[in-house]
Amino acid sequence: MAAASVLVALIAAVAGFLLARGRAVSLRAAGPGVEFDSLPSYHGLLAASIALGAALFAAVVGGLFAGQLPWLPALLAAAAGAAAIVYGKAIVAPGRRARSQFETVVSFALIASSVVAILTTLGIFASVAFETFVFFKSVSPFEFLFSAKWAPTGSPPAFGFLPLLAGTILITVIAIAVAAPLGLFAAVYMAEYASPRLRGIIKPFLEMLAGIPTVVLGFFAAITVAPLIRETGQAIGLSVASESALAAGLVMGMMIVPLISSLSDDIINAVPQSLRDGSLAMGATHSETITRVVFPAALPGIVSAIMLAVSRAIGETMIVVMAAGLAANLSFNPLAAVSTITVQIATLLVGDQEFDSPKTLSAFALGFILFFFTLIEIPALVMLGIWFAQQVVFGALNQTDPTGNGGGVAYFAHIGGFAFGALAIKLFAHRRRPVAPTPLGL
Repeated sequence: MAAASVLVALIAAVAGFLLARGRAVSLRAAGPGVEFDSLPSYHGLLAASIALGAALFAAVVGGLFAGQLPWLPALLAAAAGAAAIVYGKAIVAPGRRARSQFETVVSFALIASSVVAILTTLGIFASVAFETFVFFKSVSPFEFLFSAKWAPTGSPPAFGFLPLLAGTILITVIAIAVAAPLGLFAAVYMAEYASPRLRGIIKPFLEMLAGIPTVVLGFFAAITVAPLIRETGQAIGLSVASESALAAGLVMGMMIVPLISSLSDDIINAVPQSLRDGSLAMGATHSETITRVVFPAALPGIVSAIMLAVSRAIGETMIVVMAAGLAANLSFNPLAAVSTITVQIATLLVGDQEFDSPKTLSAFALGFILFFFTLIEIPALVMLGIWFAQQVVFGALNQTDPTGNGGGVAYFAHIGGFAFGALAIKLFAHRRRPVAPTPLGL
């Protein structure tokens, strides 16, 4: 009945618009001395907004008390819409400033939409955080954050987050290492070197790559890329797993190339032409103008594009499932099989699950960590630093700690240091940099 209520509200809005507008037109035609402050259409829009709001509000109230009366929301919407139509038609008068009143209604609607978006984000955060706290009642947060073993179905189960974080960072770093240079080079070529006709051909083809379903890219990674990497590694004497982080990272990099190239192209084109003209007038070459003037001016936006690509790579699931496998190994070898946070979330919530067990609740804890990562938009440089620190710390500690569980405290110390780096890079990406229109930056 929700569809019927919405249909009734739309009909009431259309009827209110036509009747109020018709009344305004008739009043204007009544005599030459009648002057309206607003056009008849604004009177109709004001009446339509009143009718639509009243009908939707009545439908929502009726839905709360429907119970055994499924037709109650539509009935209340029709009654409230009819009353609002009568009121909207009655308030049409020459002295009414219908335009300003309608714009006020629109501004309130836009504010309400923004509030809904904020409340939705807070609701998602609160729901995931609540289940995460329930999970931490049965599993120690220290064990979850700093243990090096992930086996939620084992006996006894182990909920160590570090292997998943290591796999996520490893695959993301590989993807960004592939996508960032290719995306930036493509953006510079399209913005600075390609003719308008060639740019109009290349850019749609690049953006078509972004429309390929990730499951198709996963098939491509599992059937073509992973066997190719394994055969190449075996030919030169390397031990390569059938499912590797390198295969997933390469294909994921291909997936986010259009994201970086398209955004960077738009950002480079937004650099004022006067900067280019000033640089060329002082004797700089085209390449010097790009590297010394255009690129520094566009750098904050380019960093933001790369940060967005990092968030996209962190949240990818299908490519990792099909190309990197499900093994939660604490390994920084790109030729080994690893798993990521999103893959384990999907694995834990597949099928009929008991939502009061630590195994299932651990998916919410992983989701909370993933939400934190994507919310603060940790850039690739910070992730690379964390990855390098983990590699150095665990490589040294595992020589004296065969269990691999002793690196937690040192790992936490490194994370604290890189958190400040994340904040600094985020502030750098959003501030405006003054750029001198000279080829040498003097």
